[in-house]
Amino acid sequence: MEKVNLAKQLVEWRRDFHQYPETGFLEMRTASILASILADLGFDLQLGKEVMSDHHCMGKPDEESTKKHLQWAMTNGANKNYIEYFSGGYTGVVATLDTKKEGPTIAYRFDMDALDINESDDGDHYPNLECFKSKIPDKMHACGHDAHMSIGLGLATLLTANKDNLCGKIKLIFQPAEEGTRGAKSMVQANVVADVDYLVASHIGTGVPHNHFVAANNGFLATTKLDISFNGMASHAGSRPEEGKNALLAAASAALNIYAIPRHSEGTTRVNVGELHAGTGRNIIANQAKLKVETRGETSSINDYVKDQVESIVAGAATMYQIDYDIEVVGEGLSCRCSTDLASILNECAQESSAIAESFIENNDSAGSEDATYFMEAVQKNGGLATYCIFGTELAAGHHNEKFDINEDTLLPAVEILYSSVVKLCEKE
Repeated sequence: MEKVNLAKQLVEWRRDFHQYPETGFLEMRTASILASILADLGFDLQLGKEVMSDHHCMGKPDEESTKKHLQWAMTNGANKNYIEYFSGGYTGVVATLDTKKEGPTIAYRFDMDALDINESDDGDHYPNLECFKSKIPDKMHACGHDAHMSIGLGLATLLTANKDNLCGKIKLIFQPAEEGTRGAKSMVQANVVADVDYLVASHIGTGVPHNHFVAANNGFLATTKLDISFNGMASHAGSRPEEGKNALLAAASAALNIYAIPRHSEGTTRVNVGELHAGTGRNIIANQAKLKVETRGETSSINDYVKDQVESIVAGAATMYQIDYDIEVVGEGLSCRCSTDLASILNECAQESSAIAESFIENNDSAGSEDATYFMEAVQKNGGLATYCIFGTELAAGHHNEKFDINEDTLLPAVEILYSSVVKLCEKE
């Protein structure tokens, strides 16, 4: 495909995904379309439960929500030849191009899910002006995963067109539920990267300027997402308050004390109580309360320290108010350092691109959390190399904002850099 035609196709793919955002483990329409395109390009496919361990899916929607979304997907453009593979909410896609020639196994990971955000209706919002704004209320691609999938398909297109010049196997991993760091672990546990020698994960934006490139982003914090519930006993707040077991007070006590967790001397920590829901009426002792909490740490061990402190505080609050509690891990990400040798190759590819004004080997600034670290750690433990690179772009607003948008001129250079890395890794072998 000529460069100008591929650039146009990348925009079309991205805008289609943008109009039909799907959140974690519900990317059914999205996955079915990806599978169809990749199959037409000649890739071998592994789909759904073939590439996801159901025992390691964290924060997965319930069966009723999953079935309801399946019906939505089938009436909103899902590919009917592939939708059944994803009907249970296992929406991972792994596409492999086997050149039938000796060489490395190289993997590229692209995330798929959208966010629970209502996209802006403002007249100056570019997706609104160009008529590709989200068609789904309260759902939006506000982080760039629509662009990531488009880049993945663009890479697939170049790989197929140049298969005779390549060696080994190239795996394209389309991962569900990155938001909340929920989906990667299940794919790692399904051995998706067990045979991988080189792994490249990537993101668009994240504060990196347009036409700039970072080959190794080392700023990710390990994280754990916790859903905590307190179960007490309701009672009349006026006539029999002593008979109640107050779940609201237990949750409030826990929330306050979670913020009092001592910092760790060996590195950065974060903790946040994002939601507290409790009670049913002003004259009722609350018998139910729920907290949504996240911990983060510069390393996985530091994050574990914060998580253990949270669990101790919750147990203490429940004991103090004589109630039961439950803690569910609904998301988790590791800390991981990029492999410098692989990052150097990506940096060379970027420096050779006429679209890149400046390229950097690494960036160690804090960058939130990412569950691509599960893939990276697994590959490195097996003796392989892994890195997480950033394609800089102009942003209309920050990530996870209702006015988020990217400069689509970033798409083609991203594809070309990733393809160039395949070529260099094949030559290296």
